Amino acid sequence: MAADNSFDIVCKVDGQEVTNAVDQTRREIETRYDLKGTRSEVAQEKTALTVSAPDDMKLKAVVDILQSKLHRRGVPLKALSYGKVESAAGGILKQVIDLQQGIPIEKAREIVRLVKDTKLKLQAAIQEDKVRVTGKNRDDLQKIIALLREADLGIALQFDNYRNT
Repeated sequence: MAADNSFDIVCKVDGQEVTNAVDQTRREIETRYDLKGTRSEVAQEKTALTVSAPDDMKLKAVVDILQSKLHRRGVPLKALSYGKVESAAGGILKQVIDLQQGIPIEKAREIVRLVKDTKLKLQAAIQEDKVRVTGKNRDDLQKIIALLREADLGIALQFDNYRNT
């Protein structure tokens, strides 16, 4: 009897790397001539970042710095979802950037549909905020990984817990 192989498709962000990128962004804001002393800042909550600045140009500059620091630290930029820019107290502009943790249910269903459409002998099951793909043939599992890497689902995907049982 052939053994079952499986892997999980997940979407997660390394929190420590996000914290490091935010710290680096804050240091750059303090030293950059066009941002120094402008009340531009980045605040970090559990699953979101809040960027604030006195005007649109400075807000974009802070977001650009943040993106480059996150990218350099291996945090996928597809894992960020940007809220709209809003006015806050004191004439400050704010933008909330959510960090994707887990695969949203619509995306999970889309992944399952993609796996089923391949007609390979695989099962895809949604488990909370991840999708587990199981099958007998290891090559088929690798084909699915390649397919999902090419398909632009708009979220950052990682593949873990590869099991060969």
